Amino acid sequence: MSRVAFRAFCLPLAFVAIASAAAAQPPTSPPPQPPAPEPPPPPWTGSVGAGFSLNRGNTATTNLNAAFEATHDPKTASVWKFKGLYLRGSTNGELAVDRLLLEARYERTLSKRVYGFAQLQFLEDQFKSIDYLWAPSGGIGYKLVATDKTTLNTDAGLGAKWEKNPNADVRTDLVVTAADKFEHKLAKDSSITQGFSALWKASDFGDALYTFTAGLAAALTKRTQIKVELLDTYASRPPTVKVKKNDVALITAFVYKF
Repeated sequence: MSRVAFRAFCLPLAFVAIASAAAAQPPTSPPPQPPAPEPPPPPWTGSVGAGFSLNRGNTATTNLNAAFEATHDPKTASVWKFKGLYLRGSTNGELAVDRLLLEARYERTLSKRVYGFAQLQFLEDQFKSIDYLWAPSGGIGYKLVATDKTTLNTDAGLGAKWEKNPNADVRTDLVVTAADKFEHKLAKDSSITQGFSALWKASDFGDALYTFTAGLAAALTKRTQIKVELLDTYASRPPTVKVKKNDVALITAFVYKF
């Protein structure tokens, strides 16, 4: 066989062998796709809660509490916060607690740590002889601690209050406010909290209303919690001598988060 004929015979065989080897190779798998990013948190978050206790025996005691919190945070410089609490209780058929607290608050970030705020607070408490108390105010706050697990904010401001007591005219006063709020997450859905607020009459700091809270929330499911909170309200100068200065309430509630 001549050299030319040999090449003509071998060349097609080589092409067939290369094509067969290529076809026998397993297909190359595509590179793994990166995980999809988590969806952004919703602008509205909050919770609603309620608790009820009933005791029958030497005394007949009934206690009811209802609360809500809502926050609108579109992840810009502005945040709206709303909250409310209603307490009602009776002993041996006589009303012993009847209190309503409401608050609306606007916060505007000024820097990484500093924010401005404006708020409107409302209080109605039959057993503190407060028919109603409206207190709009505004001021500056500072984030002392701001981590994923722990936050501690403090603020101070100026405002006014309108207070109506039974059988008395409405009193109008300038006020000075101060507050702090602490939260530490024990787990993703469990935390301890503490809060304090003060409302001083600007012309007489001896006339003040103080509120202190301390609480623990433990997760039951992804959206439900059991919450226990201590609420202490102290009025340094009650409307009458028959009204006690200090009221303490222990609140237990079932909470649903949204």
